[in-house]
Amino acid sequence: MPSSTSSSSPVPDGALALARGEIRPGFARLTASDRPGVAQPVPERHIPPQPWPRIFAAAMLLLAAALGLWEWRMRAIGLEAGDLDDGPSAWAEQRRRIDQENVPVVLLGDSRMLFDSDLERFAALTGTKPVQLAIAGSNPRPFLTELAEHSRFDGVAIVGIAHSSIFGAGAGLGKGALQRYRFESPAVRASYLLHRELSRVFAFLDDRHRLSVAVHQLDEDWRPGVRISTPERLWKLGVMSDGRHTWLWPRIETDVQFRDHQRAAWSFGGARKPPPITDAAIERVEQEVRFAVEKIRARGGEVVFLRPPSHPEYRVFEEELLPRARAWDGLIASANVAGFHYDDDAVMRALVPPEYSHLSRACATVYTDAYVRALANLTPRIALRADAPAELTAADCGMPPADLAQRAR
Repeated sequence: MPSSTSSSSPVPDGALALARGEIRPGFARLTASDRPGVAQPVPERHIPPQPWPRIFAAAMLLLAAALGLWEWRMRAIGLEAGDLDDGPSAWAEQRRRIDQENVPVVLLGDSRMLFDSDLERFAALTGTKPVQLAIAGSNPRPFLTELAEHSRFDGVAIVGIAHSSIFGAGAGLGKGALQRYRFESPAVRASYLLHRELSRVFAFLDDRHRLSVAVHQLDEDWRPGVRISTPERLWKLGVMSDGRHTWLWPRIETDVQFRDHQRAAWSFGGARKPPPITDAAIERVEQEVRFAVEKIRARGGEVVFLRPPSHPEYRVFEEELLPRARAWDGLIASANVAGFHYDDDAVMRALVPPEYSHLSRACATVYTDAYVRALANLTPRIALRADAPAELTAADCGMPPADLAQRAR
């Protein structure tokens, strides 16, 4: 007598279901009940034959078309292949050169020192191409201290400061670069190297045009009371090549909308106005800088300071925040270092940043030419080659004659 809890049919349940039409032919799922006395295998499902090569080819063609369309669109808005993007790994790579090579000159500072230094012009004038360690949105002081305390550097450190940036509390946006220099996992390193090589071919890999970044670039007034930080308000600002050689994105110079947006991003009116810098904070910074300079000098090195140009309208705000006599002059005197302020040179004064804070690429070359010649007169550690190119003027970067006359006074 068959059990009431089992099928009385000698035919397996799966076969009965197939015979009854409950399972379509070719889609029968075989289970343990279909194989009495046999160890239970992994369930199987028949997959009907498909033209897989043609499906794969169609998918690849669709992907290529989508990538080609996106690449065309990105190049149409001014992006270009070979713009390698900046980041902690790029900075850490340059910082490690100081540990591995005899580096004669290093550049430290914030975005003005990064954008306004033409490394090729520097090399043409002196025969030395400096290592670029300036970082946008950063405070150069922690990097100078790190160089003094954790390296054998005995060359010339040229430190550029954007007025009050050196008096900040921390490293700013450069904090991640210091951490990446101290430790970089193999996976992170491999990712950086792969991205860099692909960026030489594809323009759409620009970090400032990823979707995750674009979300933060929406107009900040889309909801009342919403405020986003300055880095998130910034659109694309610069172009970078090998060695972190960086210059202003040409579209900032030619596109009024982009230029005005960048100017608005630097606005510190209302809630964005930074807090005042106290005398105690200034004294503390001066002492830290003095100690760093002394350590580098003890190894035979030297430190010099630069104050890159800013737009006359923006300079008014900078002087209200922290007057030159209280910031620049006091820092130079306290650290007992040579320094050159753009106010003190007619060529530098005539250079006007198009978006308030950074010079155009052509004017950055003129500024580099001017500050290298100025530093050569301040320290024997910077020397011009006998065959150095002729001196440049502000007219060489297209500054209007009226502006030249006004700014040179």
